[in-house]
Amino acid sequence: MSSDSGTRDPKAIAQVKAALAAKFGNRLVTSLAVRQQHANTITWIENQPPDAVVYPQSTEEVQDIVRICSSHRVPVIPFGTGTSLEGHVNAPFGGVSIDFRDMNQVLAVHPEDLDCVIQPGLTRKALNEYLRDQGVFFPIDPGADASLGGMASTRASGTNAVRYGTMKDNVLALKVVLANGEVMSTARRAKKTSAGYDLTRLIVGAEGTLGIITELTLRLSGIPEAISGGICPFPSVDACCKAAIQTIQTGIPVARIELLDALQVRAVNLYSKLTLRETPMLFLEFHGTEGSVAEQSERFGEIAEELGGGPFEWTLRPEERTKLWEARHNAAFSTFTLRPGSSMIPTDVCVPISRLAECVAETQADIAESGLIAPIVGHVGDGNFHLTLLVDMNDPEEIKVAKAFNERLVQRALAMDGTCTGEHGVGQGKMKYLEAEHGLPALEAMRAVKRALDPDGIMNPGKIV
Repeated sequence: MSSDSGTRDPKAIAQVKAALAAKFGNRLVTSLAVRQQHANTITWIENQPPDAVVYPQSTEEVQDIVRICSSHRVPVIPFGTGTSLEGHVNAPFGGVSIDFRDMNQVLAVHPEDLDCVIQPGLTRKALNEYLRDQGVFFPIDPGADASLGGMASTRASGTNAVRYGTMKDNVLALKVVLANGEVMSTARRAKKTSAGYDLTRLIVGAEGTLGIITELTLRLSGIPEAISGGICPFPSVDACCKAAIQTIQTGIPVARIELLDALQVRAVNLYSKLTLRETPMLFLEFHGTEGSVAEQSERFGEIAEELGGGPFEWTLRPEERTKLWEARHNAAFSTFTLRPGSSMIPTDVCVPISRLAECVAETQADIAESGLIAPIVGHVGDGNFHLTLLVDMNDPEEIKVAKAFNERLVQRALAMDGTCTGEHGVGQGKMKYLEAEHGLPALEAMRAVKRALDPDGIMNPGKIV
């Protein structure tokens, strides 16, 4: 079967399942319920389950799975925790889902080098729990307790990206099983190299379309001596964005700076039982010494006051900060309180921060004109913002309106020299925007790389290109 053809070969699939059952026994699962859990379960993208799910425990077992599937040209789809939002784990051409649940170990920690080696099924929270007594932590925090293999595959970022970067900045090396079953190591543990193509960055963000990650070497950061954090209300989203821009441009080393519009604050209050003022708001965090975080907090407070915002209420108390950030991380699910029974359709774009206020203002006007309910949150320190559209999936007209709005959102971001997705990734949902964003020559280059590494098109087909 050629996955490029878009057809299933029942005989090939049966042969693959028989071979995998012989090798993996009860670690191969074919029940419909489990298969559906390993396809898209979030957003409006159709659930397209694989034909089987298998649970490997080593790189060698992943090689065995890929070789069996490759010999019959049956697709393989890597699966971490399933929190991705653009249909990345769907199996549009059938195939085998490789679930990394059992490959979740920390293999080595080198605190003196600020790095660690882990398996892909380990989640970010589990890693930081393991590291907590060694004076280091892994800073990338997309909100969901995602698997680190999945975070690398989608080039995740999150609330700390403005200070610590994204996954592309924090993955030093990878071990990858290629479509022919061979294992490729993309780099060594050295912090920099000029030796050849940057294969690590090629795989980070490839969404499993070029190979399957089975081991990651990650950059770690020292746990800061002090952390201050708090909230600052503003009269408008425009003022929030301008405060974020001035904070970055004046060199204040903010670690987190998150926007919530008034509607999102209302949802957070309802869901997390808080009593925040229902007005546009920034959540902020500063890392450093006690003296430096106090100075940074005071400087931000002055910026906020100049823009009509404030007061900036901040604290060094961990329990108070944790409560606020837990509410921020639950922001997406809190939106259900605004329209019970609706479906949650998340989307994101990213623009240069100099265009952020303009882009958000135009988007809010578009939401109002469209009659949609769509709270906004954003990692505004790097120009990335998210919307959660609350849609009645039984109303075709409303779905049409929501899809048209999403098209305009992406077109607006691209017109401002931005991107169709700052961190959700391409998957199935945003494939159609890549040519407009990158141009045909770049897209053809991506296709050429895909053909070279995956000539039969079995590696998570139907995604990106």
